[in-house]
Amino acid sequence: MVSVVAAAASTLSLPAVADHDDTVYAFLQADRFEYAESPDAYVWDLQGWLGDDYRKVWIKAEGEYENGGSAEENELQVLYSRAWTPFFDWQAGIRYDFDPTPSRAHLVLGLQGLAPQWFEIDTALFLSEDGDVSARFEAEYDLLLTQRLVLQPRLELELSAADVPEIGIGSGVTSSEFGLRLRYELHRKFAPYVGVNWIRFYGETAEYVKYDDDLSVILGVRL
Repeated sequence: MVSVVAAAASTLSLPAVADHDDTVYAFLQADRFEYAESPDAYVWDLQGWLGDDYRKVWIKAEGEYENGGSAEENELQVLYSRAWTPFFDWQAGIRYDFDPTPSRAHLVLGLQGLAPQWFEIDTALFLSEDGDVSARFEAEYDLLLTQRLVLQPRLELELSAADVPEIGIGSGVTSSEFGLRLRYELHRKFAPYVGVNWIRFYGETAEYVKYDDDLSVILGVRL
């Protein structure tokens, strides 16, 4: 989603961007809104912002709801974002985890933008209200097979500095997630997709969740 903004800014120096930042824009995208056949769950990943070329307020919401059960994950982030280079923004704000229980609040410091070779990067460091430190790294890439058919590899890593048994998290690398999504853009604003997603848990986290990995077929739509 940052690729359009970054591409538009690619020919401008940062001072030039700052000179043209008086127009306010808004953007909202459901990057992932999907059903996973294992473990029979619905997943959402929504992001949006309001601001100009130099400063933005970001809203990020993501989670997972198991069919016939309750939300396994449900978080909301509200961030202030400021351009660092034409391709990357610093972000800072708060994150609140509604699920898993007990609910928790975090301070957030992150970096989001477009890396060389057109990889979209979103990485953040979190400090919880209990003093627990964790981090997340996400990367995805759009490979255009045709003007409408797009293959998107996606990688996500989660890390924790300490064991947090009350929410089922161990120290170190807690989980990795790799997905391949093939979408067809019926319209630039509407693209159904199919794919596969593989999640693996490590160390103490794998013992808390009672299994090591999970491979699922997914159906979804990008809006």
